[in-house]
Amino acid sequence: MTPERTREVMMAYLEGHDVSRLAENAVFTIMATGQESRGLAAINQMFHYFYVEAFDATYNVKQTIIAAGQAVCEMELVGRQLMEVSGIPPTNKEVRVPFCVVYELDNDLITQARIYFETDALR
Repeated sequence: MTPERTREVMMAYLEGHDVSRLAENAVFTIMATGQESRGLAAINQMFHYFYVEAFDATYNVKQTIIAAGQAVCEMELVGRQLMEVSGIPPTNKEVRVPFCVVYELDNDLITQARIYFETDALR
């Protein structure tokens, strides 16, 4: 993939987690725990848990770095923590948590994402 095509796919994906940009067998890994979500159904379930159940939140993209078939996005989760996350009880107050995702792409689809989430920012 060219850097230009990688950018097109990533920008479309980042407009609200457009799962049509994911490969059927994509794998998203939370690096702090090693927890993997494999396939579209599991990834959608992870998004629902993260943005609806654990948090009432959305994300802001801060920086994006694009290369051929690769992207790195620095983001910030913005919302309220609704349930315990990594042993951290909810406060029901607004939180802003930095996180970073490293994406791998092939044939115009995201095949892998490695998620680095700063849970210490919740403390």
